[in-house]
Amino acid sequence: MAKQTFTTGQVLTAAQMTSLQQTAMGGGSTTAKTASYTLVAADAGTVIQMNSASATTITVNTALFAAGDTVQIQNIGAGVCTVTAGTATVSTAGSLALSQYEGGQLYFNTTSAAIFFDLVQSGSSGMSWASVLTRTTIGTGTSFTASSLSGYNQLMIFLDGVGNNGTTGKYTITFNSDTSSSYFFTGGGYSTGFPSTTGSGNRYYQASATTSIDFQEVAQGTSLDGSGVIHILGANTTAIKTGLLQSGMEHTANTTDQKYTRTLNFRYSGGSVISSFTITATAGNFNNGFCTIIGSVN
Repeated sequence: MAKQTFTTGQVLTAAQMTSLQQTAMGGGSTTAKTASYTLVAADAGTVIQMNSASATTITVNTALFAAGDTVQIQNIGAGVCTVTAGTATVSTAGSLALSQYEGGQLYFNTTSAAIFFDLVQSGSSGMSWASVLTRTTIGTGTSFTASSLSGYNQLMIFLDGVGNNGTTGKYTITFNSDTSSSYFFTGGGYSTGFPSTTGSGNRYYQASATTSIDFQEVAQGTSLDGSGVIHILGANTTAIKTGLLQSGMEHTANTTDQKYTRTLNFRYSGGSVISSFTITATAGNFNNGFCTIIGSVN
């Protein structure tokens, strides 16, 4: 039940006593929310339960709660719910971004400062990966975009069975549809006859202030099959994001069996959290394939 003020001699009903017991055990009455919400004084001693498919926030302001007040926060929706400091201060040893079925307790030390005890991640040295955010067929166009990725500090993007219709070019990656000179990468790879037998051997790649990141090369041929993984760190910050990319492919071009691998370290200096990424074929069209994305809030 919500926080109550009782008077001397007042007789409590059985329902009131049951509700008080639930609150003392970490339960209590639940207020369901389906959109971003700002806490009010009446939320003291209750459970705020978010249920939204999109990213949401629960904002905490000052001068609403007394020292010792608590608010339980739960997220049962697919969208990440982030506990956000408004005019109050909110500290935590875990994460303020709650994936589906995560929750915690907001405890007020003072009227303007609270601690969020993350019941899933507080004190844990491991990562809490969300379930698969999306698994999508890439299709047969010249580009593919995955969106609604904000709220996750780490992203893992898996690309498998990515083919091309046989036109020489390459696949590139951008974040947030940003084609400014905000990308930097360095690394190496190995080729067996790619794109011709004269080009075999070790290769080194380095680029700064470019408009995209090279994922992998595509040579002319009729049988193409590429795959790779991209691990992004700091995706939910406005500061510089870093990551690691690994890719490989095998195809037959001009009757020559060609194999190719690439490993790159990269950074992205765009000033927004990563909410989407786009993979583009600079020539030709994709020949289907799949994209799978998972995320971690810490």
